[in-house]
Amino acid sequence: MAADGTLETDDFAEFVTVLGASLDEPGGIDDLARAMHLSRAQLGRVVLAASGETPARFTRRILLERAAVALLRSESTVMQVALDAGYDSHEGFLRAFERAYGAAPSRWRVAPGPVALPSPNGVHFLPPSGLRIPGMERIGTMDVLIGMVEHHLWLTGELAHRAGRLPDAALDAPVPSTELVDDAPTIRSLLSRIVGQLQMWNDVMASRDYDWSLEQDEPVGSISARLDREGPVFLDEMRRVVAEGRLDDTLVFVEKDGPKLYTYGGLIAHVLTFGGHRRVQVLGALTSHGVTDLGFGDPREWIPEHAA
Repeated sequence: MAADGTLETDDFAEFVTVLGASLDEPGGIDDLARAMHLSRAQLGRVVLAASGETPARFTRRILLERAAVALLRSESTVMQVALDAGYDSHEGFLRAFERAYGAAPSRWRVAPGPVALPSPNGVHFLPPSGLRIPGMERIGTMDVLIGMVEHHLWLTGELAHRAGRLPDAALDAPVPSTELVDDAPTIRSLLSRIVGQLQMWNDVMASRDYDWSLEQDEPVGSISARLDREGPVFLDEMRRVVAEGRLDDTLVFVEKDGPKLYTYGGLIAHVLTFGGHRRVQVLGALTSHGVTDLGFGDPREWIPEHAA
């Protein structure tokens, strides 16, 4: 909380975090205040200012939503659900639940309605044991799209960096594949094709022919260098296209069987779809060689942190 007693966003975020961590063993408001190193009165001001609810009402609503989910998803007795929700008595839980949901727990269980209760702040219980919090700043559709491209470039760079530590025998070993997209893929060929795809589209946009020979047994150092060169070019062009609302602009791409027309939106979808497929194959191959620190390469944490 700021010196003048006004809300600081981090205070409320910490309250939600502490509350979420305590849902399985709910305590009282004093416990939450102590965990945040605030007095009960300070906690009350923080939560009420940020959420429009007192800490007690906020906590009680979340625990009731959690109880409603338990009624639907478990075979626990109503009494056990009540205890898990922090109620000392069966009767107290019955009254609170019926007041909130308009029906006794046993009746609601048979004919349930929406779990989320009316809320002035949009924070709700998220099964199995979390909280759903609305974004403080809205991330637009176009921000997510560019965020996905940025994530693709970042992860490809990380994959190439780790691949550079492997011997040639590992780089050129067959990678399990349906051969639907690539014939006889290897870590080397997949990474080279991911980067080649970016350069190919850069060349299309610049009216140049792409040199496919670059991808023949390409050294990992060359793959990384090409990514460092071509990735920013591709990203800058996509940012301009998105900012100017030109995703439906058309590109002409000359293929062996004649010219093809593609939109910028389709181009991005193509790069992310096939690039993502190849990234997953490389991740799996790296895992088989003991390289596991990138996990699944999931963009879920990247997007809210980097999209803007």
